[in-house]
Amino acid sequence: MARPSAAKALSHAETVWGSYSFPDRNEAQLSGLWLTRLALAACAVCIVALGEFAVALSVSVHDRLVIDASADLEIFSKAIWRDLRDAIETAGATPSVKEPLAHIAPRHAARGRRIIVTNEQGRVTAVWPQAAHANVTLAEILGQDPAVADFAEGAGAARVTLADGTGAIVVVRKLPTPYGQVALIHPLDSVLEEWRAVAWRYALTFAGATIVLLIILAAYFRQSRRREEAEKVNSHIRRRLETALSRGRCGLWDWDIAHGRIYWSDSMHEILGRKAERRCLAICELNEMLHPEDANLAHIAEMVASSKTNHVDVEFRIRNAAGNWIWLRARAELVEDDREPGKHLVGIAVDISEEKALAATTATANMRLRDAIDAISEAFVLWDAQNRLVTCNSKFLELHGLSSALVNPGDSYKRVMAFATAPLAHTEISSEIGSRDARTYEVRLVDGRWLQINERRTKDGGYVSVGADISALKRHEESLLLSERRLTASVADLMKSRQKLEIQAQQLATLAEQYHFQKSEAEAAYLAKSEFLANMSHELRTPLNAIIGFSEMMQEQVFGELGSPKYLEYCRDINKSGAYLSEILSDILDMSRLETGRMSLDEREVNVAKAVDEALQGRRTGALEKNIEISCNLSTALACSGDHDAIVKILGVLLSNSVKFTPDGGKVRVLARRIGQWVNIYVEDNGQGVEPEALGRLGKPFEQSRAVIENGMKGSGLGLAIAKALMDLHRGSLRLRSRVGVGTIVLVRFAVKDAKAASLREASRPRESVAGKVRTATATNLPMRPYHMRSDRDSPFGGRNLGSEIVTRNPGALSSMLSAP
Repeated sequence: MARPSAAKALSHAETVWGSYSFPDRNEAQLSGLWLTRLALAACAVCIVALGEFAVALSVSVHDRLVIDASADLEIFSKAIWRDLRDAIETAGATPSVKEPLAHIAPRHAARGRRIIVTNEQGRVTAVWPQAAHANVTLAEILGQDPAVADFAEGAGAARVTLADGTGAIVVVRKLPTPYGQVALIHPLDSVLEEWRAVAWRYALTFAGATIVLLIILAAYFRQSRRREEAEKVNSHIRRRLETALSRGRCGLWDWDIAHGRIYWSDSMHEILGRKAERRCLAICELNEMLHPEDANLAHIAEMVASSKTNHVDVEFRIRNAAGNWIWLRARAELVEDDREPGKHLVGIAVDISEEKALAATTATANMRLRDAIDAISEAFVLWDAQNRLVTCNSKFLELHGLSSALVNPGDSYKRVMAFATAPLAHTEISSEIGSRDARTYEVRLVDGRWLQINERRTKDGGYVSVGADISALKRHEESLLLSERRLTASVADLMKSRQKLEIQAQQLATLAEQYHFQKSEAEAAYLAKSEFLANMSHELRTPLNAIIGFSEMMQEQVFGELGSPKYLEYCRDINKSGAYLSEILSDILDMSRLETGRMSLDEREVNVAKAVDEALQGRRTGALEKNIEISCNLSTALACSGDHDAIVKILGVLLSNSVKFTPDGGKVRVLARRIGQWVNIYVEDNGQGVEPEALGRLGKPFEQSRAVIENGMKGSGLGLAIAKALMDLHRGSLRLRSRVGVGTIVLVRFAVKDAKAASLREASRPRESVAGKVRTATATNLPMRPYHMRSDRDSPFGGRNLGSEIVTRNPGALSSMLSAP
């Protein structure tokens, strides 16, 4: 179920796959680069605009101040000129302007203005404020040509550069005789003092605005870098989350119930093998993908809309892109977002196809196990380490008078036995295993039946009990006791006979005990013999390999000639005898491994032609020495199921016997063909054959026919026994048909690959006793079975009657031992 905190997330498409989708990194970088450039350009434009505005404003103030100063100077000059003119005209013949000038000038000489009065020759006669200008002309003060001073008289205010290099505004006016001119000089430095203050304020404002913009730009770049780092971290987290969802076979989804739309994450599309789509799925589209027997979205929407539940936990099947059904488990919680109307189901869907398949397999296995346990004829019960019931069969319930409704898995032993019928008698039997974890005892039930119960401890500390009904055995035992009592009563007067019978009974008991003891010793000796043969085979093989190796080196005369040719002949005899002894040791070792059950098969598809060819490799030399013709008639594409090396060993034994027992100039033929679900391989020779009475013994360890012994042919008598044991492991059959003086046909039958399972099922059925697995019969009374050669026409080599036949089906390597009482 989704957590409440996760349910408060945004309930729209971006919540599911928008936030977990990965944008194009190049596109994001390009967008960020353009935004950075735009921010830089905007900042530069703002700075330039502010600068231009400040400059334009400063220039405007500068021009305005100069114009105002010029206008004021003209007004002041006109007033001073009028006052001086009146003073000169009033003074008479020798007027003096110093006193009027001293009286008038302070009112108009503020803010750095100067007043200069010249005579008719242009020389300065009076100055305000007081200054040393003796014998200086006005032109020299103005730093201009005298004509310029005369020209400026009627021109109004003018900007000039004084002799000292400073700028000033000058107004010159004509005075009455004996004076020449009056000039008012206003230095530009005094005029522009206010402008300088304003310009400084503008400059400081511009600098402050520029600094603020730069700080804002720096903050923007810092925030941009932090955003990029955060995006990288978020992208890394999103990728990890998407990877976790993808590897965990999970998908996020958001169902907009009000609008009937479902949003899926990319991992959800990946689960279904679909290409991720940036769109919403309609309910009808999703319903087409759901299994008709599973969840109904309309029913879920109705439950959520009616507020019957605020969470959903359902399992359903959905069709993937390949058309297969997969199981999903969806868990979601109801979410209401203020920014979007309607209800949403937000949650996660997990692929549980493997869990479903495992559960189905487990359920099938449990059902089969329960059926198998219930089909057992004995009572069966399993308890765990805490003495709680795990399982039992109906036979257990029946024998203990229990009802299936009262007994359930998990019930304690005390509770189960409280409902069970207590036995009338309980007799414990000493365990043959001698372990404290196992015991055997007999109990008598209320209905008179007897049970023999065997208990064994399991690896997890529990107990398994199997109870067999031995009522018939007990009744037979009681009948024997009753018969004994009747016999004793009927011959009470015959004391001697009774004593004799008692002595005989004691002798029989002693013999029985001795028999069981000797049987155990024989079995132990048999196994010890097998181990001894295996160990001796290994011990003898080491010096034998040295003998064979050195004899081969002496034959090849590696270190020089031996001298006499007899030595080479002796070396060949040594090598041949060593190889023969090595072959016998290999047979003994193989037989020992088969008897002790340490041989297993590596079953796979085996090419019959290749196996026959490998089996012939070591027999061609012997056939050439005896001028025996070996022919093969089989398809190169024919194949059977089995262990390749074991099949080569079986065929090698049969071919070796055929070459060994076929006289010079004889023939050996090999044929293979498929009949139904089996592959039959025939080996025929025209050798001396096997007498009928020897057929029953062949196939047992160290058994040979009388003709072989009389003719002095060497052999261990293990080859055919090994072949039969290997055929038993393959669950095939070996048939031998022979006639003395005519020849022998041996048929081995292997299952093809697709019939192996059927063969295993057939092998698992109850079989006849071991003694019934090997039969001998004549050619005239063979049973009519589909796998027997019923007549000479069934022989793959023509119509010759080869006399007697031995038929074996899974006899086992230890058939003689297993058939012992």
